[in-house]
Amino acid sequence: MKRDWQCEDPQQQLVWAAATGEALRVLEGKWKMVIIFQLFAARVPLRFSELERRVEGVNQKMLIQQLKELEKDGIVTRTIYPQVPPRVEYALSEIGLALGPSIEALIDWTFMRRGAAVPARA
Repeated sequence: MKRDWQCEDPQQQLVWAAATGEALRVLEGKWKMVIIFQLFAARVPLRFSELERRVEGVNQKMLIQQLKELEKDGIVTRTIYPQVPPRVEYALSEIGLALGPSIEALIDWTFMRRGAAVPARA
């Protein structure tokens, strides 16, 4: 969606600023972006133990907390399979998957800011 950044309407500017702040609040946290990246990279739902292995340095309590917040905000889905022991899988929701282009743009911006060549997309 294109924005008219030259917009002179102060109310519209406030709406855009508030929306940006809301997005950043949903994604803030040391581990949330790492979790999201791992779910993008996996391309399939991941069990908790697999996510724990992939998110190096996170403790179990923090991973659970961050996953709960991402689920509450609609970024991640949690599926529980009724078996013994219960199997729980995490995946990006439709809203989570929609973050893809924004995350790519942030990666490109970061490399541009560093003055480095933007790596080719796979």
